[in-house]
Amino acid sequence: MKVPILRLGRILLASIQVELSDADALQFQSDLVNRVAGIEALGVAIDISALDVVDSYMARVINDTSTMARLLGAEVVVCGIQPYVAMTLVEMGRGLIGADCVFDLEQGLARLNERIRVRGDADLTAWT
Repeated sequence: MKVPILRLGRILLASIQVELSDADALQFQSDLVNRVAGIEALGVAIDISALDVVDSYMARVINDTSTMARLLGAEVVVCGIQPYVAMTLVEMGRGLIGADCVFDLEQGLARLNERIRVRGDADLTAWT
């Protein structure tokens, strides 16, 4: 299952709509990091609001992907974590350390634009 990655100016939006196999999760990671580098993305929003379960492996993939994107110069937010997913991640001792977390995509895009503006790339933000 390939995760669609949409481009909004220099911001990328990835919406994970179904549970991913380990191979699919690694393919998503590779695709997203390559797109970040390819367009020199300023921001990435990863929407997981459709996921009822995020296991420790998927949490690690999201953390690692966020760290990779940040190393390439992109700000990262994770949108839409369900309350029971958050509780499960905390109980497992897994958090999403590599990215900010927000309630929904609207807040995610606002946070990305704010962080991009603060770091001085406001003239490069193509989506507001």
